[in-house]
Amino acid sequence: MIQSELLHQQLSFSQLPLRQELIKSIASLNYENMTPIQMQSLPIILKNEDIIAQAKTGSGKTAAFGLSLLNNLKISFFAVQGLVLCPTRELAEQVSQAIRRLACLMPNIKIINLSGGIPMKPQQDSLRHGAHIIVGTPGRVLKHLKSATLDLTQVKTLVLDEADRMLDMGFFDDITSILSASPKQRQTLFFSATYPEEIKQLSKQFMMNPKEVVVGTPYDEIDIEQRFYEVTKHTHKFSLLKSLLLHYQPVSTLIFCNTKQQTTDVTDQLIHEGFSAIALNGDMEQVDRDLAVLRFANQSCSILVATDVAARGLDIKELSAVINFDLAFDHDVHIHRIGRTGRAGNKGLALSITTPADAQRICAIEDNLSCPIIWGNTNEFEHSHATRLVPEMVTLCLALGKKDKIRPGDILGALTKDAGLAGNTIGKINITAMRSYVAIHRSHVDKAYQYLQNGKLKGRKVSVRKIS
Repeated sequence: MIQSELLHQQLSFSQLPLRQELIKSIASLNYENMTPIQMQSLPIILKNEDIIAQAKTGSGKTAAFGLSLLNNLKISFFAVQGLVLCPTRELAEQVSQAIRRLACLMPNIKIINLSGGIPMKPQQDSLRHGAHIIVGTPGRVLKHLKSATLDLTQVKTLVLDEADRMLDMGFFDDITSILSASPKQRQTLFFSATYPEEIKQLSKQFMMNPKEVVVGTPYDEIDIEQRFYEVTKHTHKFSLLKSLLLHYQPVSTLIFCNTKQQTTDVTDQLIHEGFSAIALNGDMEQVDRDLAVLRFANQSCSILVATDVAARGLDIKELSAVINFDLAFDHDVHIHRIGRTGRAGNKGLALSITTPADAQRICAIEDNLSCPIIWGNTNEFEHSHATRLVPEMVTLCLALGKKDKIRPGDILGALTKDAGLAGNTIGKINITAMRSYVAIHRSHVDKAYQYLQNGKLKGRKVSVRKIS
């Protein structure tokens, strides 16, 4: 097993046996320093060896396997040579976009996202013209295999991203079928936040002498302040959650629940109490899931209430707080949850609501900490009369998208040059096939709305609405 001693070696991307186009694209993307997972895994992967790597979301693992996929491609050979399996459509989309950015200086590379929640026919039509790399979810990839619209017989590298979550979601049989449909002589890469027994089982069956890479501790305890609060009954949890939000006043909060129904119930209660909240779970329509993630990421919604599975693939760089409304069932998942806050040098806050029934889980968490658990005092909240934070941004939805040749620069230019908004009042701009979404500072949203409603974008009238 390769541990953190490699972290002390100074290794740059230019020292790796990568195509020059990839070296140049890395420089253009301002990837100055390799992350620990990249330093430890890339030299092994580029030797075409199998690997099992433990790495959390946001560690840079996508670039690690993305670079290797692109480096090994025979571009003139229009067949599927690389396959990446992800647990959710959100993560699959994020991964495919990241690989496309890395391939920006490699002409004629075709990457297709095969995920559920969208129609099969456009995917089938796209596959007829061939592809180099497929990124998708197990269920949809297997569906294409069964309908003979996808051929994996030429795959050279197969990646399982967030392998543990896919197994938690019950994809073991689907993954086994997909692995069996690809050549035995291939490279197989597993990336996972945890290392459950099922991964060991898969590795024995489908991998060739895999190297194991573990990147340090999943989070830095110094950067994350952990507090545990106990209530006597489960029915008292929401009252405490409300007090925590009012006391700590986090700008953005990710709340974890263990069931889909609980995410809906907690979100409804928060909205009823005047908080800005939205749910994220697997029972939601894909368009609603996408919009929930978008609004939370662009800071037009303050609170996202999610299950562990639905939250995989979220890459929120500045997350003020994580609150465990329900404690995770095992220690590794708990660490993965709270590791989402306190990133990029920011101070993180992780709050957990417990009941006496959680005693065993708490002991498991404490056994893996370097210091005793700190219990918060709920009495300090009794006289809290703080107001509810209102999101800084508001999302506007425009009925024009990629099909209309709309680019972020078109929207930004219209709002700054024509509508007269300052650039710093405009937040993230997201463009989908049929719609465009732009976050506007709350104090300027009416001005932006009036302009878009009465003006034109690229010479065309546009329908616009506020999303709340």
